[in-house]
Amino acid sequence: MIAKARIPHRRKSILGRLLQAFCIGMLVIAAQAAAESPNPADWPQVEREARGQSVYFNAWAGEPKINDYIAWVATQVEQRFGIDLVHVKLADTAVAVSRVLAEKQAGNTTNGAVDLLWINGENFAALKNAGLLFGPWAEQLPNFHLTDPDNNPAVRTDFTVPVEGYEAPWSKARVVFYYDGAVTGPPPRSIAELLPWARQHRGQFTYARPPQFIGTTFLKQALLELASDRQALYAPVEQADFAAVTAPLWAYLDALHPYLWRSGRAFPDSGPALRRLLADGELSLAYTFSAGDVVAAIARRELPVGVRSYVFDSGTIGNVNFLAIPFNARHKAAAMVVANFLLSPEAQARKLDPQVWGSATVLSLAQLDAADRARFATWATLPGALPATAPTRVLAEPHPSWVAALEHAWLQRYVGR
Repeated sequence: MIAKARIPHRRKSILGRLLQAFCIGMLVIAAQAAAESPNPADWPQVEREARGQSVYFNAWAGEPKINDYIAWVATQVEQRFGIDLVHVKLADTAVAVSRVLAEKQAGNTTNGAVDLLWINGENFAALKNAGLLFGPWAEQLPNFHLTDPDNNPAVRTDFTVPVEGYEAPWSKARVVFYYDGAVTGPPPRSIAELLPWARQHRGQFTYARPPQFIGTTFLKQALLELASDRQALYAPVEQADFAAVTAPLWAYLDALHPYLWRSGRAFPDSGPALRRLLADGELSLAYTFSAGDVVAAIARRELPVGVRSYVFDSGTIGNVNFLAIPFNARHKAAAMVVANFLLSPEAQARKLDPQVWGSATVLSLAQLDAADRARFATWATLPGALPATAPTRVLAEPHPSWVAALEHAWLQRYVGR
């Protein structure tokens, strides 16, 4: 009887010790998680943690002026916050996305190679849907309120996908066409007008090769104008009859390609390549994804002063570029500090300067004090700037699922011709 009385007491003691050990272990894990995931609501603590950290900023590197701007940012955050910013130069953002996915599959949950990622569209949707982003954090940045998010929904939606604080805005883009006024007459004002214009100016226009983002953007711009059911583009592609929705696009491109540069048998690999072709006189009409790009190129004497920019009468595609932090980033605190600096009036104004980059700001000037508003010069009178009378309508990006579908269909249809 004594033995029987002691057995449950011993089991209870062992169970108690196990429970105690489990609780201690959970507290240790929680403490480690807290250390690895700084609280953006405690900004002074975030800045203290950030000092001495490195930030591996994975960003597209296909434009020298953007690389120079990031180098300037690196100097600033080192001097002000003690952060070593390393620009990991990408030819394709999908490379960094694949790296994060591979780390997750390998069980690397705390020592990721990517700290900060320039991202939007389908890449953001892929990481967010897979639960591979740190957050929410973006709306707690001290400078986020300067975007006036309640009156600027574009900073909270990425290709129709709600951001929900998992990425911070830092740049604004819009499709802008430009032409050499000394070479050609009035330019086409729509996708429909582009075809007869191309017939009359054979070889003087082309678009970048998909899946390069500005090439895919041309496909989306054309499809938005040609599709009979535009709303289908704002829902997941699997919900639509892809062949039926895109049939007008392929018919249009089949008719257009013979009149493109090199008769549509080859395509430039980037926006800067389009700009060089126009500068060399091979094209007289091109397009970019930044209203300030043409101004900046003329200011740097990369384009003739006679070049003019414009947008289509019915509007052109525009979006906001964002910064995201992967779930397993090693240096989350420093990544947030860098993102907040990139949202500062100083950094945004420098980015707008056509001599530096010429990229539009995501800040609302009405939210700035007089001193900060003064940082933003008016570039509208500079050569190549959009005229004040230019249409202001911006077409929203389609759902991100359309990107891969369009690229796959384009490659199947045209590569090798």
